[in-house]
Amino acid sequence: MPDPRRRQRLGALIEEILSELIRQMKDPRVAGMVSLTRVQVTQDASLARVFISVMGSDDDRKGTMRALEHATGFLRSRLGSELTIRHVPELQFSLDRSIEEGDRVIALLNKIDIPPAPPDEHDDLDDGDEDEDDEDDDKDEEKA
Repeated sequence: MPDPRRRQRLGALIEEILSELIRQMKDPRVAGMVSLTRVQVTQDASLARVFISVMGSDDDRKGTMRALEHATGFLRSRLGSELTIRHVPELQFSLDRSIEEGDRVIALLNKIDIPPAPPDEHDDLDDGDEDEDDEDDDKDEEKA
């Protein structure tokens, strides 16, 4: 499968189907909030690397990964019934911590106390309207 767009489409389709199948899993080891972040299909479409993000404790992550690895055969067979390709790729699950790291960075940024920006020098000056008003005041004084 040399066409990279075809691999991307296959990966997106696998991601869509697997995310639904994982949501429907009744294994108690699948704990916390489980998200399928991306799927990478190898050039020959023999392997699909499935990246999973699990929000929860380390025990939740380990349990979820064990449950997914244990259910690989079931998930692959269900995937085969949904896909219209001859050979369903092997599934390899990997823990993706990018969402977790993003949350950590956002929390750190929220802790930073950023002082307000100093007023800009140009904001204090008007567009020269005061000068015209002063001239009008001078003319009024001369008339009186």
